[in-house]
Amino acid sequence: MVGPLQFATPTALEYFGTLVADDVSLPLVEAAISIAQDDFPQLDTLAVAAEIDALAVRLKQRFPDDAVPLQRLRRLNRFFFQELGFAGNVNHYYDPNNSYLHQVLSSRRGIPITLAVLYIELATQIGLTARGVSFPGHFLVKLRMHTGQQMGEVMIDPFTGQSLSLEELDELLAPYRRNRGLLGEFDAPLGLFLQSASPRDVLARMLHNLKEIHRSSGDSMRLLRVLSRLVVLLPQAWDVRRDRGLLRADLGLAAAASCDLSAYLANAADAPDHAAVAARLAALDGADSADPGQPASQS
Repeated sequence: MVGPLQFATPTALEYFGTLVADDVSLPLVEAAISIAQDDFPQLDTLAVAAEIDALAVRLKQRFPDDAVPLQRLRRLNRFFFQELGFAGNVNHYYDPNNSYLHQVLSSRRGIPITLAVLYIELATQIGLTARGVSFPGHFLVKLRMHTGQQMGEVMIDPFTGQSLSLEELDELLAPYRRNRGLLGEFDAPLGLFLQSASPRDVLARMLHNLKEIHRSSGDSMRLLRVLSRLVVLLPQAWDVRRDRGLLRADLGLAAAASCDLSAYLANAADAPDHAAVAARLAALDGADSADPGQPASQS
């Protein structure tokens, strides 16, 4: 007699991979929530999403159905920043929990990008057109607004709740321009830095933030998990594959490291570190030949 069918539960990384497989249907909020599953394996992403939906329902009760966009925006700002009390976590900015949406929902504290993801979702659910902006050094929110017969844009700093003018944005950008030499004839227009970020770009920035936090703290295992998510999210970002390969090598995962570094060398032939990475790969392959029993690690 044939027994009941059994299905293996996907790993956190496999689940993330299914969410980010296609740009057209990529669910930003669910994928952003799922990032926390590396540290919180039992996290129910759908329950967290339902909590956000419940906030949107509460917000919709604050204004009539025929409210104009400017009314909706004002009620959103009052609800998000004042009533709910969302704000930047100034005292513990580099706490990994600031990158986990369920923790931000609980504490009402986060970093610009996680606060922006929540703000954008609420804005969208009340009929506003909101997008994230990967502004240098500080993630922002851009809202497209009809004011009378004209279409305009409102820029919100989700860390403070402030609406930023073009002059203020120019001032925020000044240090970046100076550091990059984007002055005089090399000046880049402000609008270039105010383009909407795709859901994949938003997730990549969230993960890069976590990568730097774990790298700075020397937490190699958590860093490895974040790099693996970045490899899944950005399969053509060969520098990420290289970084994971080098970390795997440092952790003694020679076979898995060899796979990553081989992929990097095959796809980044003109990279300035090509020779150095090739030498590291040769050393790994030599060590692996001397220890044929080492298992390969899965991506």
